[in-house]
Amino acid sequence: MIVPVADRLNKVQEYYFSQKLEQIQKMKAQGIDVINLGIGSPDLVPPPLALQETIQAIQDPSKHSYASYRSSLELREAIRTWYRSTFRIELNPQTEVLPLLGSKEGVLYLSMALLNPGDAVLVPNPGYPAYASVADLLGVRILYYDLTEETGWLPNLDVIQKMNLDRCKLMWVNYPHMPTGQVAPVDLFKRLVDFGRKNRIQICNDNPYGLILNESPPTSILEADPTREVAIELNSLSKSFNMAGWRVGMILGSQRIIDAVLKVKSNVDSGMFQCVQKGAIGALSAPDSWHAERNSIYQNRRTLIWKIFDHLQFTYDPKQVGLFVWAKAPATVPEVHTHLDKILDQAHVFLTPGMIFGSNGNRYARASLCAPEGQLTEAFRRIREFKP
Repeated sequence: MIVPVADRLNKVQEYYFSQKLEQIQKMKAQGIDVINLGIGSPDLVPPPLALQETIQAIQDPSKHSYASYRSSLELREAIRTWYRSTFRIELNPQTEVLPLLGSKEGVLYLSMALLNPGDAVLVPNPGYPAYASVADLLGVRILYYDLTEETGWLPNLDVIQKMNLDRCKLMWVNYPHMPTGQVAPVDLFKRLVDFGRKNRIQICNDNPYGLILNESPPTSILEADPTREVAIELNSLSKSFNMAGWRVGMILGSQRIIDAVLKVKSNVDSGMFQCVQKGAIGALSAPDSWHAERNSIYQNRRTLIWKIFDHLQFTYDPKQVGLFVWAKAPATVPEVHTHLDKILDQAHVFLTPGMIFGSNGNRYARASLCAPEGQLTEAFRRIREFKP
């Protein structure tokens, strides 16, 4: 060894799904047919206009050069139109909208734009692992706040207020919540914005699941903060438009925040492929009927996932929304992750252990709706034959 790796990697592990996918690939190489219900990677096709616009753009020689770091004004205006019609939010496409190469990029860039080493960030437990891993990479102090089934998977701001919030500059929230599927009640965003203003903390809502199996009108934290002083939002086409591999996300907020994130972004990537931008513009114009058809497919799949968890005697809230089912293990299962590893090894069905989302997920499992009904039926058959 000539040069050791950077100290920042000492706290960061390889992403759980990266490791698990490698294990599954090895099993498949041995001829084992594994049904993967762990990852939320949509298997459905994006809206037709997204494909048409992309194919047409690919044939245009001018679309293969470097793109603007801000992406095209046409894409930003399409995002503005989508937010107006879907979330009832009015945005300035010149100053309050910045397309990203997926919203995961936004987690890193926003953190780099706002946080110095030694600062603190509020992270939900359970929550998306990237919030904590990015903080570790940047040398930022993580303040985990509890979300539990008893509190409806909602933050207790009175408890958080009593924490040591010294140098805390950012709070991650995620509603509709992943992994639990909890929808934000009508007053939550207003209370979060008030909390952020009182404590001089930016509140960022990560909002990619609002259109999936959500019977309530989709909501945005920006509605609770018309001045954009406190609230920031991330969104993505990955889940709602079946475009996970396209890497199209966005950050929405004040000009101050957008300009700060752009300073980071413009020094790291070289903009979004223009043909992908054209496809994203087409996707954002998808009619309500297209979203209803997607949700109908997911609804049928969710019924089959419920059957799997019913057989395993895991309990779940049928009102949860989003791309997953979050379910609690019975007391007869001492260690959930060990139980799920046995299911993978013996039944060849992969379910995600809730522990990877935080300690409050230790007694839970998560299953994705991103598998055809035939595979889900086969997964149910295998699990029915599984003997712990």
